[in-house]
Amino acid sequence: MRKIILLITCMFGISVFSQIKVLKNESLVEIGKDNSVGLYKKEDKFTINYQDLNTANLNTIRSFSFQNLNGDVTGLFKLIMDGFISAPGENIILELPNDIIELHYEKNYGQPTVQFIQVINKNRKYIGKSQFLTQKQVEKIFGRTNGKYAMYDSANPAVTKGTGNTASTANPATGGTKKKSRK
Repeated sequence: MRKIILLITCMFGISVFSQIKVLKNESLVEIGKDNSVGLYKKEDKFTINYQDLNTANLNTIRSFSFQNLNGDVTGLFKLIMDGFISAPGENIILELPNDIIELHYEKNYGQPTVQFIQVINKNRKYIGKSQFLTQKQVEKIFGRTNGKYAMYDSANPAVTKGTGNTASTANPATGGTKKKSRK
């Protein structure tokens, strides 16, 4: 009888002082995905996930994120697509808040491809590489084939409110004057 009471007391104590609690799940929306590379949106932040081919463990998933200030997602898509039309001689280097991303163009089996090379935390010791992507794969990842690109082409709520963010200058001049005349 003592053992049963001790067991019940221990079980009750564990449940009262547990370290696990349930948090609210924030919505993560998939814009597009192809094989091991995908573009996701969470609130106003966009993230590209990819399987790192530069590690011995092929289960390593890396990501880099940025906000859509000044239409950066559309700009990145256009920059990548322009590289398919005329391949640059060197890697295109992009600086993000936490990482450096290089767009590496190469022909594979006669077809132009692009690869994301990530300098993780801006430290050249840690490099991540995505698979090589064709133009059709990039269009799929950026939601051009499923219509989800409208999620990032639409106006950013912070921009339309005129909060003094540098992104507010991305609005057309006509949009800005209309809002001022309404006040």
